[in-house]
This record gives sequence, structure tokens and C-alpha cells, in this order.
Amino acid sequence: MNHFELFSLPIALDIDLAALKTSFLKLQQQYHPDKTEDKDQALIKSSEINQAYKTLLSVDSRAAYLLALKQQDHQLDQSIHDFEFLQSALEIREQLDEATDTDQLQALKKEVNQWIDGLVREFKLDYTQEDWSEARDTVRKLRFFQKVMHDIGKAEDQLLDDEDFDLDDDF
Repeated sequence: MNHFELFSLPIALDIDLAALKTSFLKLQQQYHPDKTEDKDQALIKSSEINQAYKTLLSVDSRAAYLLALKQQDHQLDQSIHDFEFLQSALEIREQLDEATDTDQLQALKKEVNQWIDGLVREFKLDYTQEDWSEARDTVRKLRFFQKVMHDIGKAEDQLLDDEDFDLDDDF
């Protein structure tokens, strides 16, 4: 059974994340070690459910998993060789490093989301046309931008922590 079938979802890049979460919670309850006699088997099943959920939750890992189902997921860890993309990626990283307030981070997040949306469209086309080389390249780019989104979140948290810290506070 593949991850999509496990959660009763269609095998597609676009899935209902609310339905994924609902199904995940239901399966977690069903296979909770405290609710079954075979605790070892329940732990194994629970671990499989967690891994499947994590895989389907983010668009980059879901796209990579779709490639895996088609046995086309090899070389996903290779470097990106698209010079224009790498130039844009470097500029985005520089913007993130230079961001000093939440407005700048929000603008950057919007730009990164636009990139992700475009890459999702590209992946769907590549996948439909079975252009596996391009689909793999698109997954690599999606992974890059998912990491940038994670780093933007960390930067936002850091800015909020810095705003909450005041040297005049009594300790």
C-alpha cells in the first residue's frame, strides 16, 4: 500500500491537506500502542503512518514520492545545474541574510511562495508528460525553496524573540 492509499487520497501532487490530517489522526488512534495487544506491531505501524504523513505533508517530498512511485526518484540529491535559477536562489538567500524586519521577511515569503507555485505547475506538467529528468530537476528546486521557507520562519521567530527581549527588563 502506498502513502496515498494509506490515507485514502488520490495519487496526485494536489491533495486535501485537511483530509490528510484527519486520516492521519484516525490512523494514529487506530494503531496507538495502548489500544492494541500487539504493542510491537502497533509501534511499527505507527512509525510507518508518521513517515507517510511527513512525506505527503510538504509539496517537495510529495513530488519526490510521486517520482518514487514511478521509479524515477534517482539522483534527486544531485546539484542543480540551471545557472539562472542558481543566480535567483543566491539573490533570495542574500535578501534573507539582509532582512532586518518582519515586513522584509513577509515580502520575501511572498516571492518564495510565487516561486513554489510556479515550480508546482512545472512539476505537474513534467510529471504528466513523463519528462522525468525535468521533474527531478523541479523537485530539487522545490526542496531548495522549502528550505528557504523554513529559514524564513526561523528568521521571523528570531526577530520576534529579539523584539521581546528588552535590556531594561528586570530579571
